[in-house]
Amino acid sequence: MTKKTIFTIITITALILLINTLFIVDQRQQALIFQFGEVVKVEKSPGLHFKLPFIQNIIYFDNRLLNVTADEKEVIANDQKRLIISAFARYKIIDPLKFYQTVRDESGIKLRLNTMLDSSLRQVLGEVPLVALLTNERSNIMKKIKDLINSQTLNFGIDVIDVRILRADLPKENSNAIYKRMQTEREKEAKELRAEGAGEAQRIKSKADKDKAVLLAEAKRDADITRGEGDGIAAKIFADNLGKDPEFFDFYRSLQAYKKVINKDNTTLVLSPKSEFFKYLKDLDNK
Repeated sequence: MTKKTIFTIITITALILLINTLFIVDQRQQALIFQFGEVVKVEKSPGLHFKLPFIQNIIYFDNRLLNVTADEKEVIANDQKRLIISAFARYKIIDPLKFYQTVRDESGIKLRLNTMLDSSLRQVLGEVPLVALLTNERSNIMKKIKDLINSQTLNFGIDVIDVRILRADLPKENSNAIYKRMQTEREKEAKELRAEGAGEAQRIKSKADKDKAVLLAEAKRDADITRGEGDGIAAKIFADNLGKDPEFFDFYRSLQAYKKVINKDNTTLVLSPKSEFFKYLKDLDNK
């Protein structure tokens, strides 16, 4: 065997040993070092690390925030209102050794968290009314759920950072009933408003009619007063002048009578020739 061959073998062997001795932990990861199936070291620091070649092996775990979305479930609130809830939790692996020993991997913890999220949601939401989810109280409710889950996850080597409700809907049959009730209430309100409007319109009309009647009555009263005053003045003038020239006023009154009687169409008068009614007409003929 030549020196070149020996050198090549030594170089290849050294490279294989080096490759199996070095490992890199990414800043997004943490690692467990196993030796003969047992964990001998937990490595959380990012960078280049060493292990015994062929004897030790590495399993990596995510160091970032991880999500678990729970299945939709029906929950009954404190006021006996039914809800269809969809929620998710965000967690972080803080102890990879406990995590590996209890659930092995992420699929294992998802099953556990789904169960814990389900029970915690039912417990906490069962203590509050439905309306609490629509107010500022919602954040306190989420914190209670998160704390309740965290009290159960310490042995799994994880920390639940956040719990959120993605969707909270009423069951379909409840939604239809509520929508129908809302529609009925809106129609009732509209009917009441229309009735109030009609009543107000009638009130305004009645007031206008009353004001009109008052104004007409006042106008008639004023007209009657004015007419009475005019008649009084006319009567006074008539009386005053009657004494001055009785013959003229007798003539004037006769003319007014002629006007009323003769002016009508198809008027027939049957009078004695000696009647005083046409006295002034006779006088005109004689003249």
